[in-house]
Amino acid sequence: MVLTKLSSEPKKFQILLGTFVHSKSRTELDYLHNAAVAVDTRGQIAAIARDCRSMSDAKDAVLRQTGWKASEADVVECEEGQFFFPGFIDTHVHASQYPNIGIFGKSSLLDWLERYTFPLECSLSDLAKAQRVYTACVRRTLAHGTTTATYYTTIDVPATNLLADLCLNLGQRAFVGRVCMDRKGFCPDYYEDESPEVAVHATRETISHIDKVDPGYELVSPILTPRFAPACTPESMNALSKIQKEKHLPVQTHISENKGEIELVKHMYPAAKTYADVYDKHELLTPKTVLAHAVYLTDDEATLISQRESKVSHCPCSNSSLTSGEARVRWMWDKGIEVGLGTDMSGGYSPSILEAARQATLMSRHLAMQIDDDDASRERCKLTVEEVLYLATRGGALCLGLGDKVGGFEVGKQLDAQLIALGAVGDDGLRAGEDGVDWADAGNVDVFGWETWDERIAKWLYNGDDRNTKKVWVRGRLVHSRR
Repeated sequence: MVLTKLSSEPKKFQILLGTFVHSKSRTELDYLHNAAVAVDTRGQIAAIARDCRSMSDAKDAVLRQTGWKASEADVVECEEGQFFFPGFIDTHVHASQYPNIGIFGKSSLLDWLERYTFPLECSLSDLAKAQRVYTACVRRTLAHGTTTATYYTTIDVPATNLLADLCLNLGQRAFVGRVCMDRKGFCPDYYEDESPEVAVHATRETISHIDKVDPGYELVSPILTPRFAPACTPESMNALSKIQKEKHLPVQTHISENKGEIELVKHMYPAAKTYADVYDKHELLTPKTVLAHAVYLTDDEATLISQRESKVSHCPCSNSSLTSGEARVRWMWDKGIEVGLGTDMSGGYSPSILEAARQATLMSRHLAMQIDDDDASRERCKLTVEEVLYLATRGGALCLGLGDKVGGFEVGKQLDAQLIALGAVGDDGLRAGEDGVDWADAGNVDVFGWETWDERIAKWLYNGDDRNTKKVWVRGRLVHSRR
């Protein structure tokens, strides 16, 4: 099933006016006030004017820089309490598990796979059901400001191809991976690749499909997806490595999510020194590899991952929900590993990277509470608002090889952005202009006017949700809008 691809680029020049907020570094946010961002018809930022006397002056400045006429551009201007922020990047999400979010129950990881995950994924060979599930997943994540998603699908080729088509049609930047799982005795009989050869052939079919519908991978790219070491044979992992070298594709898989899984890997791969060594021996630790979870990495594993320039997707909501453990982001940074954020639906219960960011701050505080008699180390362990928003944007972009394309507002980058609105509370205790309006649809963030910008962003991080996300653009194309 192939859907008609809508244009991934805006029809006219665009000028965005207002306040822009993005990560300047891991530790610092940059605020562009009375600013204008000009976007060309390729969806690329062509000019920026910042800190002008007024938004009108900023608009005039970018028109001078670009040589455009005002009549040639569509203008989007921030209202009171609004700002632009880069689109969120979800570095690990199972689109096929979207209907199960919140249904992790009392399960541990391996039990949860058997009871909930494998049956649902298998059922998506029904393309009508797959279209329903995948459309809802893409629309929901876009509504939460996720402009880039790294998707696991299932072993089914037509359903995987369908998700790629949907992402193109709905405008979400995506990496779409057909899952490889061919180990007899671990994978259920009703849901497995029949052989390494079948797994590799099916993977190549999906790659060929994406090559046809988006030849330059401008919006959607294939990603090689060995589910995780226990589900794959050495033969299939070796074959995927050959494809990676041949086509220079990204790779996604899981590592060290919980202790039971690690023991299983030791049993299955007794010759390997560590879990990470399993992937390395099969040449799947590459600069384009994203490893989800990494909760129990050893020092040697972290050193190896850093040397191979592989990346890690931190999934704090899932790690708490399935009682897997607490990944050490600061420690991984210190080891030289780049880290992004993942929702890991449906191990995680939320489609929101903003939720993942606040969960990351809380998980770091739980780690800090385990440090005794060292106030400096305890404080350093805690992740700041600035750091988790970096993980949600620039960190994720670097993990996925998109650091030169998205993650911030700079000339030459593509416009992947969201317009955020926070509620301004008036003297009467009501939000401005909202007397009689249902507050339930206005979000939880109240701004009283005396907050600094750092405080406003903190309030959004800890209280915000999709109701605050008013517009979303991917590559300059408006892909989501709400009142």
